[in-house]
Amino acid sequence: MGSRAGRRSDHALNVWPGYVDALATLLLSVVFLLTIFVVGQFFLSQELTGRDTVLDRLNRQIADLTDLLALERSGRRSQEEAAQSLRNTLLGTEAERDRLKAQAEAGAASQGQAGDLDKQLQAERGATAKALSQVDILSQQISAMRRQLAALEDALAASESRDRESQARIADLGSRLNVALAQKVQELSRYRSDFFGRLRQILGNRSDIRIVGDRFVLQSEVLFPAGSAALKPEAGPEIDRIAGAILDLSKQIPADIPWVLRVDGHTDSRPIASAQFPSNWALSAARAIAVVQYLAGKGIPPKNLLAGAFGEFQPLDTGTTEDAYARNRRIEMKLTER
Repeated sequence: MGSRAGRRSDHALNVWPGYVDALATLLLSVVFLLTIFVVGQFFLSQELTGRDTVLDRLNRQIADLTDLLALERSGRRSQEEAAQSLRNTLLGTEAERDRLKAQAEAGAASQGQAGDLDKQLQAERGATAKALSQVDILSQQISAMRRQLAALEDALAASESRDRESQARIADLGSRLNVALAQKVQELSRYRSDFFGRLRQILGNRSDIRIVGDRFVLQSEVLFPAGSAALKPEAGPEIDRIAGAILDLSKQIPADIPWVLRVDGHTDSRPIASAQFPSNWALSAARAIAVVQYLAGKGIPPKNLLAGAFGEFQPLDTGTTEDAYARNRRIEMKLTER
């Protein structure tokens, strides 16, 4: 019976990492989709902002031209009314002249009045010709503004067409980016699974090294003395085995996959106050940096290493016992994307 219980326990431990990998892949897919949505919204907002700026400028120009057209139309009507008035006056003057000429034989006084009316008639004819000339000029200006308005409408139509093409390109870019990122996420997930498998073989079933979610967790006591960020001499072989597994895996990961090994330092909730470490945050940061520097010294490229510090703010156990404090003092390693 004890043998069967042991086999059931081994089976449970072997199935659990598979569930963890599936959950990690799902989480990365959700993050990827959110990234695609934000990128698409950013490019779309940039395109729409540019289009709105062009439309506002065109609308202002159209409004100015409309006002000018209305003003010139009003001026043309005034000129036409003045010209009509002059024509009426001219007709009246000509009628008066004819009447006076008919009376010219009546006396010399009537002949002098007819001469004055002829001069007045000539002056009014000149004014009428000038008014008609101005009407022609206004008509030409109105025709030119109509042509300019038509050109602006064509430019606006072309801008809207380019806007539709830009939106189509953004949609196509988002689709292609979605496919590419999905492929990279799947590849990194496969290498993460290989990484966990190799570390399990190397480290074995040790109580001071655990798997929590998608991270390897090493108790601080394995690596550091209490209240210190200096690695113990006996911690070297343990980290060397981890570094070897990472170096072997890094040779297989393609260069276009932006991966990093994230090393996070954690402490318990009891405060520390010393000249070297004024806070738990400072202690956790120093420990994470010490591990990262050691791994870099073993040949892991520094561009693929990341040190993080959480102090006491991410506990695994909220209790206040010594066992709870020991669980919370830890170094976590996670293979993830940059």
